[in-house]
Amino acid sequence: MSQEQRAHVDAMMRHPQPAEPPSVEELRAGFRALMSQMVVPAGIRTMETTLGARPALHVEPETGQRAGTILYFHGGAWVFGSPRTALCLTGQLVVRTGFPAYSVDYRLAPEHPFPAAIDDTLDAYRALLDSGADPAAVVFAGDSAGGGLAVTTCLAARDAGLPLPAAIVAFSPGLDATRSGESMTTKEDLDPIFTRRAMEHTGAMYLAGADPHQPLLSPAVFADLTGFPPLLIQVGTNEILLDDSTRLAARAREAGVDVILDVTADVPHVFQALTGVLDEAEEALDRAALFVAQRIRAPRPAGTAAGCR
Repeated sequence: MSQEQRAHVDAMMRHPQPAEPPSVEELRAGFRALMSQMVVPAGIRTMETTLGARPALHVEPETGQRAGTILYFHGGAWVFGSPRTALCLTGQLVVRTGFPAYSVDYRLAPEHPFPAAIDDTLDAYRALLDSGADPAAVVFAGDSAGGGLAVTTCLAARDAGLPLPAAIVAFSPGLDATRSGESMTTKEDLDPIFTRRAMEHTGAMYLAGADPHQPLLSPAVFADLTGFPPLLIQVGTNEILLDDSTRLAARAREAGVDVILDVTADVPHVFQALTGVLDEAEEALDRAALFVAQRIRAPRPAGTAAGCR
């Protein structure tokens, strides 16, 4: 919408790249500081809990709660971040849809490299199902690395024979550990947040020597998405990860999966977090909330026939 807003966001996000890669502690502290500036919406309640073997943050609307669950996976390159740093996004989905959410505190690299994060998110989904949740009333959602986890957790659930969720929402997902997308090069000057060098630094921590040429690490390149639920992928054009999204959308389409590739011009990675700063963030969240509401439907009363009335 506003070129002035987009220019302001670009300037706000750009920082000189350090001569040496930052330490894990510096990465985590810097990300906490950045995300503490994002707006967490009013009208939510939060509670520390557990889901499966991991801590989780339960987020629910103060009023008007609806039957259904958003299972959220936070971003942070699989190395940093937490349910608290993602609360600006989880909270926005909760207040805009009325559905409560669980945000999973999955284990992080380098202490816990691949596949620990997927093991934790799959375990959380299994625990949700074991508690009686209807998979048709569950949506996976996540940003950045968590957007990638929304996809790979669905792959792992399918491989484990679990029923799949109603839908997946992925904000600027990381979907290719091979870093083979053309946008890794063509968008590097436009991306105000990431460089290839920085991504390879954190990516090596997560891989810990694992071969990236496999579906659970590079689903945009290697995953068979047959049988997947509907997908909403939101991404900005000023992202080196742009091709992660475009290639996954193409694979979904080829597999006969309903997919919406929602591309916003001249905005950075996970621009949806910038509510109050960027009009496009508000609009994208509205579209995501509509998608979730269309996929999680209240059960019909017993004896009610389907169709027009």
